[in-house]
Amino acid sequence: MQRLIIDQTELTPEINFSPQEKKFLIRGVSSPEDVRALYYPVIEWIRIYVDDILEGEKKVFTPESPLRLQIDLSYFNSSSAKFLYDILMEIKRLHTGGVPVLIEWIYEDEDTDMYEAGTDIAELAEMDFIFTAR
Repeated sequence: MQRLIIDQTELTPEINFSPQEKKFLIRGVSSPEDVRALYYPVIEWIRIYVDDILEGEKKVFTPESPLRLQIDLSYFNSSSAKFLYDILMEIKRLHTGGVPVLIEWIYEDEDTDMYEAGTDIAELAEMDFIFTAR
C-alpha cells in the first residue's frame, strides 16, 4: 500500500503513515478549519490498510515489531479529538484481530493537560497507551 503523507502546517499535523517503514506518526498541532477535509482521507486510508492486514498479512507485525502509532501533538481541538478516536478505533480492529499494536502518546514533560487528554482517549478507546514525556 502507498504511503500517506500530509505535511504539517500551523493548524494541521504532520501525518506520515509508511507501511514499508512500519512508521505511523501524527505530530504537531491539530486545529484545522475543516477537520473533515483533513481526517476523512486519513481514516479511509487506515480502514483500507487495516482491512488488507486482517485479510492476509497479519504476520507483518510481531510482538517484537508491532504496528507502532506515535501521537505527538502539542495541541488538538475537540473536533480533532473525535477523529483521533476514529483513527484509534480502526487501529483497535487490528489489535482485536490478533495483530500486535503499540500506541505511543508523546507529550511535553510539563504538559499535564496533554497527558490527561491521552489518558482520557486511551480510556475511551479501551486501549493501552505508552506515555512518553520529553
